[in-house]
Amino acid sequence: MFKTIAEHADFIVVDKEAGTNFHDEGDIGSGLFSLVKRHIQNQNKSAELYPIHRLDKMTSGLVIFAKTLVGAQTFGQLFNDHDIEKYYLAIGDKKPSKKQGLIKGDMAKSRRGMFKLLRSMENPAITQFFSYSIANKQRLYLLKPHSGKTHQLRVALASIGTPIVGDPLYYTTSKVDRGYLHAYALKFSYLGKSFEFTSLPSNGHYYLNNEVHKQLAAIKKPWLLNWPRL
Repeated sequence: MFKTIAEHADFIVVDKEAGTNFHDEGDIGSGLFSLVKRHIQNQNKSAELYPIHRLDKMTSGLVIFAKTLVGAQTFGQLFNDHDIEKYYLAIGDKKPSKKQGLIKGDMAKSRRGMFKLLRSMENPAITQFFSYSIANKQRLYLLKPHSGKTHQLRVALASIGTPIVGDPLYYTTSKVDRGYLHAYALKFSYLGKSFEFTSLPSNGHYYLNNEVHKQLAAIKKPWLLNWPRL
């Protein structure tokens, strides 16, 4: 369900598997929060865990949990001020209206739990992205969100004509082994110390393609790229 990437006195960074819900799902099983809390309490029965941010069920990758109240408050402020850099990987199999740049606009609820991107800019969702040609006439997308809207990246790619492969809401005709969205990298400063984490997708036929690994090896640290201007 998850693997531990790093542990600090105040926080833990884990890599969540695709298909794992953040919260418990009744008879279906424990969610990520419960699983991580059980893990840290196996080491210390009195240990606490605080949720800081979350990923959609279909999305795999890096998640931070605070282990202290001070940590929770500090990370809460970092996320609120957009001082944590987040980078995601997605795969699309349709021709996009643009191959890199900026996707920006307000988001509104649509139907069946979906959202849509609007032309207005009152409180916009903002996403920078690059894309790279890979096998099977697909493209690998490297995404950097500058806001934290629900379904932001899924809606952003759908808005340029290339919904994420395997997305059960925005690409219902795509029948594959998983939804191809992965929280790939995090970069932030915590109490004066810099932290950088990356984690490659560990499952998904398309993610494990050699061309994807070659592209990521060339990128190395995504925060060093010359990102499109906001």
